[in-house]
Amino acid sequence: MRARVSIFIIWTAFAAIGAEADTIHLKNGRKILADQVRENGNHYQYEIGDDSYAIPKSLVDHVDAGGPPASVATAGIPKVADLPTFAPADSLANEGDLVGKIIKEGKVDPNALSTLDGKGNAELSATASFIAGKFEFEHGNINEARRYFEGALRFQPENSTILIYYAALLVRTGNAAQALPYTQRAVRAAPNSPDAYTMLGYAQFASDRTKDAIASWKHSLSLRPDATVQQFLAKAQREENTETDFAQRESTHFVLHYEGRQTSESLRAQILSALESDYDDLVRDLGTPPRDNILVTLYTEQAFFDVTRAPSWSGALNDGKLRIPISGVSSMTSELARVLKHELAHSFINQLSAGRCPPWLHEGIAQLLEPRNLGRDGRALAQLFKTQRNIPLNVLEGSFMRFYGTEAYVAYAESLAAVSYINDSYGMSDVQRILQLLSQGSSPEAALRATIHSDYGQLESDLAKYLADKYGN
Repeated sequence: MRARVSIFIIWTAFAAIGAEADTIHLKNGRKILADQVRENGNHYQYEIGDDSYAIPKSLVDHVDAGGPPASVATAGIPKVADLPTFAPADSLANEGDLVGKIIKEGKVDPNALSTLDGKGNAELSATASFIAGKFEFEHGNINEARRYFEGALRFQPENSTILIYYAALLVRTGNAAQALPYTQRAVRAAPNSPDAYTMLGYAQFASDRTKDAIASWKHSLSLRPDATVQQFLAKAQREENTETDFAQRESTHFVLHYEGRQTSESLRAQILSALESDYDDLVRDLGTPPRDNILVTLYTEQAFFDVTRAPSWSGALNDGKLRIPISGVSSMTSELARVLKHELAHSFINQLSAGRCPPWLHEGIAQLLEPRNLGRDGRALAQLFKTQRNIPLNVLEGSFMRFYGTEAYVAYAESLAAVSYINDSYGMSDVQRILQLLSQGSSPEAALRATIHSDYGQLESDLAKYLADKYGN
């Protein structure tokens, strides 16, 4: 019997690989490979894997049947890893008994939720909504998770587990200030919960209350040892030691930390003025700004350098704060102004994508908005794509901290090239739309397909042509 099952699985796999797909030929010469295409009024509806998309007929030249299935062609590409997020260990008493009733075929069953709500039991309804929210949260569907968690809190507003998860969602989406009161309520409701104190520490640290975060994490560790919490505690203690002598200055959208003995009032004023101007520019270019004031730390003991292409600098400290080394700088320069705008752009991108933007898109948008162009790098990059020696975009979904020297330089250049192509061909509105889809839980490729109708393979092909046309290779 086991042999028959194995043969069936192998046969099924080969059948899937051999299945035919349809190809949409666009009038601009591009192609879209889809599992299935059908007409729907003035649009062609096409499917790739579990996702469905539409494209106006006016853009299509013709459709051919046949070819390898698109879902197989893109299978196995690693997805962008979520930023490290806090996963509470706490659960609700009757959670396990209800999961199977609420989560069916990999989705939340709204009918099951309605049935449970109809029983008139507040605890049962809270648990059901919490299970749905937890499922969506763990699958990156932030908007749905938020709706379910808020529903659960309406039934049990002082349930520590629900409060902890809701606070974790708020911190993850860049709303640490909003998360603080929920974490404080969680601690009051469950004073012996290490998860509650851990989450309180995260919210405090992200809100620039480093000293309070240190105390919270120490208390959490006294209740339960945890290697991750220990690492964050060590980081907070290092930062607290660094910033002990820092003074503070505020503007409309920024809280600026600086070491008063070594930075002039004139430079601080120039930096805040530049940031406020950049803020207005980025609101115009990207739309929704960060909800909370943005924390900026000036490091006066570290010589100024271009942090925007330093993976070890930006990647290791990606927690929503702007950190700028300024030793040796006495007044605003064009390079410092560019660095400030680049780093501020990351805060906007993080907010718009709910922390789900892949590094290549993050860095590409930030560079474009500095503004930076490919310049002399364009010709060399065109040659890399022509000879297929470029770094694949799916590889650039991972942290840039793995890259060094020339490889890091190429990673940033490719990121800028990809975003420049999207912006030049489709406009900044489609860049915004990609970020919005990411915030709703779409994978990077799914977001690209839904906006510019390209997967990574097609985008790289289009990018190669774009570079060749623009830079003569």
